[in-house]
Amino acid sequence: MGQIKSPLVISFSIAGDIVARQVAEHLCAQLWLKSDAVGLDGKALIQSAFSADRSIIGVCAAGILIRFLAPLLADKQTEPPVIAISPNGEQVVPLLGGHHGANQLAIELSATLNANAAITTASDNVLNISLDEPPSGYIVSNPDLAKAAMAKLLAGEKIKLNGDAPWLIQSGLVNPDGTVKVVVSHLIQPDDVLHIVPKNIIVGIGCERHCPVEHVIELVEKALAENNISPLAIAAIASIDLKSDEAALNAAANHFNVPLRTFTAEQLKQEASRVPNPSTVVMSEVGTPSVAEASAIKAGKLLVEKQKTNKATCAIGISEMPIDVETFGTPAGALYLVGLGPGTNLLRTPVADMALRRTTDWVGYGLYLDLAADAKTEQTEHRFALGEEELRVRHALELAGEGKQVALICSGDANIFAMGALIYELLAATGDRAISDAAKRVMIETCPGISAFQAAAAKSGALIGHDFCCISLSDLLTPREDILKRLDAAAAGDFVTAFYNPRSMRRTDLIEIAKQKYLEHRPTNTPVVIASNLGRPAEKVRVVTLEDFNPEEIDMLTIVMFGSSQSKSFTRGSGETVAYTPRGYAKKAAKMDQAS
Repeated sequence: MGQIKSPLVISFSIAGDIVARQVAEHLCAQLWLKSDAVGLDGKALIQSAFSADRSIIGVCAAGILIRFLAPLLADKQTEPPVIAISPNGEQVVPLLGGHHGANQLAIELSATLNANAAITTASDNVLNISLDEPPSGYIVSNPDLAKAAMAKLLAGEKIKLNGDAPWLIQSGLVNPDGTVKVVVSHLIQPDDVLHIVPKNIIVGIGCERHCPVEHVIELVEKALAENNISPLAIAAIASIDLKSDEAALNAAANHFNVPLRTFTAEQLKQEASRVPNPSTVVMSEVGTPSVAEASAIKAGKLLVEKQKTNKATCAIGISEMPIDVETFGTPAGALYLVGLGPGTNLLRTPVADMALRRTTDWVGYGLYLDLAADAKTEQTEHRFALGEEELRVRHALELAGEGKQVALICSGDANIFAMGALIYELLAATGDRAISDAAKRVMIETCPGISAFQAAAAKSGALIGHDFCCISLSDLLTPREDILKRLDAAAAGDFVTAFYNPRSMRRTDLIEIAKQKYLEHRPTNTPVVIASNLGRPAEKVRVVTLEDFNPEEIDMLTIVMFGSSQSKSFTRGSGETVAYTPRGYAKKAAKMDQAS
């Protein structure tokens, strides 16, 4: 997911939960409430978010955030925004990263909450500007000079401006005779001049399929250097949509920390009269006489004509103003395969939660979308009925092919008896089952979830402490004969076995057959874990023996786990019966005793 870093909103009191929910909804952020996380203090989550450069908004006393983050504080130039909000929502205080977005975020949140933004940085309070935090679309190339420049302004000196900076002119601090030199330009400047770079450059690239990554990056860097253009001025890498999945282009975008944007051949062809170096070869191959120059010129005008090697071309375009990449070209579509886990958001992995929050569209079985409702903001939902698996996967791929950021939502882990394999099956499909070329080019990212067998084992002890396997007893897609063969093999192989889809209204006998087969290879007191409605209010987990296991009590919301011949169970002092499978450490300890 370019990766979008979702903010973290955290509340430590019931009194602050209402404000935290309001902030999280406004920011489309991850929400953590101590009232929902019994026994956890949130420290690890806050430290993890800070280390990942995610903005943190704590609806709590400032001291809580300070104590948790104190061991991690190192370089103020790299710290993400950290903000404390009073539980009543009346005070918004930026604690860290004031000039890296925290001050602006505090002002934004104070407007949302009708609160007071307690900005403590002198430049913002006295001058109402900050040279090291220019407006969106600009970046400071040498922020180490900004502090000294701001000190001079606070002392009454003025800015001598070279370039276009409306926000500085409006501040009243600009004077032709000023002593604080500020240059706003896409061109590289001397190190002793405060340089603010507008992100108004588009690098158009064309290349052969599977072009080496380093080849493209070196070509772009050479073109920038020869024309004295700052890499910070790049707003996006651009190309034809046929190249949206080209590894070299995506790597180049990541290298320059900008997005990749694409255009159709028809859109690029519209620039044919403006490009100075059209190619009949390119026209015959992709339907437009230019890729690199036509992509670059979409910025406004061509700044650097096509630079060419035997494998790639690049050209540079420039806009008079910073470019809004959200409206420039089409983003590379992405499909996030999201595993929700057993049901509760407390067991949802951070990467899955972040994918839910940063995507534009959700696709899935209606029940699964309902289970993710706590992460819902403005995403468009695409609901499908049970049994419409291929329809929903096909729809998700095609949406991503349109440039959308799509979450295909599954329960548990999406690669375990879920949609993961079907995605790749359709990507490889031909003929009548083939998906569109655009859908075949989308980025796929799997966001693992906690599967039912993991949750069931965790809730009942440690049954999967040794070799195990998972078998689905559903015969809708797998021939019954194959299921019976697998039951025989797993039983004879002495695997701990997790049974998915153990019983339905129509299919009632396979779990009964499984019990009989396993009794042929296991003691009658072999532990069996029965877990139903995991992660939901009606959750129930219990441990029985294989002999006492009653298949008629099982339904499709239950997962059943048979232990191996070595698995054991016992009842603890609390009355809880737990099951585990020894790994062999007792034997290891005995050998060590003999050796000594």
